Amino acid sequence: MARRRDTPPPRTGSSETEVLRGFLDYLRTSVAAKVDGAPEPEAHTAMVPSGTNLAGLLNHLTFVERSLFLGETVKSWPSTFRTKDNVADVVTRYREAVKLANEVLDNCPDLASALPGRDGPSVRWALTHMIEETGRHAGHADILRELIDGTTGR
Repeated sequence: MARRRDTPPPRTGSSETEVLRGFLDYLRTSVAAKVDGAPEPEAHTAMVPSGTNLAGLLNHLTFVERSLFLGETVKSWPSTFRTKDNVADVVTRYREAVKLANEVLDNCPDLASALPGRDGPSVRWALTHMIEETGRHAGHADILRELIDGTTGR
């Protein structure tokens, strides 16, 4: 069984923005690391009756990042949970979406304002939602990765 050292929650600055972004980046890093290096084809294999698979979870989070922070339209949310791309490509695409999302967030000093170019939601809401979404799926990824090859830790 492969074990990784648990990474403790981040130490952040004291401002609301620093705390929210610190925890979001912590979760983003954790979920990407959970998928990175997962064996093929197991990373694409449904491990539970719902059909959830490790690569699909990260693919879905990529679409959520791009939709929420970059304003991209998603035609079918259920289809975002599936991908035929290899694990390395899925991880690379996710990390690129996070980089682009962070560039948008770097230009949002006011948490109460709407995301750039949109009427809503507020930056605060978007960050909070992305923390919730990423944390939820990071937990799923923890279980799936352990079922695949025994890897645990964050």
